[in-house]
Amino acid sequence: MSSSIKQPNVITCKAAVAWGAGEALVMQEVEVSPPHPQEIRIKVVTTSLCRSDLSALDSHAIFPRIFGHEASGIVESIGEGVTEFQEGDHVLTVFTGECKTCRQCMSGKSNMCQVLGLERRGVMHSDQGTRFSIKGKPVYHYCAVSSFSEYTVVHTGCAVKVSSAAPLEKICLLSCGLAAGLGAAWNVADISERINCSDFWSWDCRPFCRSRC
Repeated sequence: MSSSIKQPNVITCKAAVAWGAGEALVMQEVEVSPPHPQEIRIKVVTTSLCRSDLSALDSHAIFPRIFGHEASGIVESIGEGVTEFQEGDHVLTVFTGECKTCRQCMSGKSNMCQVLGLERRGVMHSDQGTRFSIKGKPVYHYCAVSSFSEYTVVHTGCAVKVSSAAPLEKICLLSCGLAAGLGAAWNVADISERINCSDFWSWDCRPFCRSRC
């Protein structure tokens, strides 16, 4: 019996591809596979550039590769078994994922997930494969996010749903830059002095984030 559920297809889109250490990124067409179980495919709306991307680009990492790890976007399709996301959801990418079941995730003191921690080998956590290709040849990921592409695939634990009212062109910084800076102050240095989010934004973020204003 045929299923009435729409199955996502391969998407061809533009991406900035790195072909070697220190080389300029090349805009070209890539194929993006459908999401596997417990994965989502995201239409990237906004991505920002982090110093970590530049450092990795200058290293002798595996190539070709699509960099980028802090982004906001919209869920285009979902893989088998995904229940926490639906098509059309607005999301932020997370380069250090959270499985919510390992010892570190359950501790409440660390986000260094033992399952979805920082991925350095250019592949997906689930099957050690890639979701990008050019003419059948694999293109590797960066931090299991690769947001320098019009579409990308991430594990569900590497994305966070946000309000559709939040401006996607601004909140992409929450994926790394702002989160890392404030997280270090709040969770590691344990600074208790309150901050005013209006110091960072021209909009009121209180409905959307864990505000301490």
